[in-house]
Amino acid sequence: MGIEFAQMQRGQAAVWDPEHDETLVCIDVHQETHDVKSFTFASPDGKRFSFDAGQYFLFEFPTGIDGEARCYSISSSPHRNSAFTVTVKRVPGGRVSNWLHDNMAPGMTVKGQGPLGHFIRPQADRAKLLLLSGGSGITPVMSITRHLADSCEPADVVFLHAARTPLDLIFRGELSCLAARMKGLRLQFLPETVLGEPAWPGLTGRISAEFLKLAVPDIAERVVMCCGPAPFMAAARSITAALGVPVSNHIEESFDAAVIDAPNLDLEEQPAGKIYQVEFSKQKRTLEISSDQTVLSMAKKAGVRLPSSCSNGVCGTCKSKLASGSVEMNHNGGIRQREIDAGMFLPCCSKPLSDLVIDR
Repeated sequence: MGIEFAQMQRGQAAVWDPEHDETLVCIDVHQETHDVKSFTFASPDGKRFSFDAGQYFLFEFPTGIDGEARCYSISSSPHRNSAFTVTVKRVPGGRVSNWLHDNMAPGMTVKGQGPLGHFIRPQADRAKLLLLSGGSGITPVMSITRHLADSCEPADVVFLHAARTPLDLIFRGELSCLAARMKGLRLQFLPETVLGEPAWPGLTGRISAEFLKLAVPDIAERVVMCCGPAPFMAAARSITAALGVPVSNHIEESFDAAVIDAPNLDLEEQPAGKIYQVEFSKQKRTLEISSDQTVLSMAKKAGVRLPSSCSNGVCGTCKSKLASGSVEMNHNGGIRQREIDAGMFLPCCSKPLSDLVIDR
């Protein structure tokens, strides 16, 4: 069944099965800003997607011999379920973002796994939200806002987005239109400088306690959903806590490996369990890894190259082939059962139960 015909028949269309479906076809590429593009994907079989606003997909892109895996948050509304959109900023030197911007076009297919993730707004009645984003971290909170708009739900939302300049404000025009239409949405933009738009009418600078007290005077009563670069989120976490937001009301989304991996990189800890030999066959490296340590944490300590992102068994970026041996794996949805049956595992959340040979 063709995609267009399937969309016409979407009421009867089958639903994308995260356990078995993996092929996605690009149906649109849209330039959002000078260095940001949105890529819309559909099922080649016309299947509908069921996801929650704030979730993401794990993609495998053919950027080299082995390809590259990356997680990208969905920016579109779950109500528009015949396709979904991810929005990607071109990162200087970034292998995948530059490949996407330079190569991805309608008609191309990629592999994707999802939806994944738990960055989902609380379902409590009348929950007041502060959607706080920096740079390309706007994507999951934009999905949440679009969902609220499509649902016509009563909402009390402050949407505060920070960027380097007014020209870097992703979805600026659409958000302004939504704020004019949605009675419960209050919009705040905060560029660091007015470069490119000297007549900018609002405040400039970085988020601070003084700014948030002015922009969101009832912040202590709100659930804060925050996404952005690691320094931005660290500042937001500290400032909102100082302004009275309980830890339980501060929700974050991040794929910043340097931050998320840190708790697992206890480099001074001495192994207390049994020691196993772990061979990385393609890199011709063999390490001694304790049964109390994850394969990824010790591989990073030893300088073995493994792709990784979340380090919590969620994203699946570090997925690898286990040629021999067995592990104790405690994942959080980043790998399918059929992949496990085929000998794949996630080094980030796996501890050795025997000597291992890993096809990396």
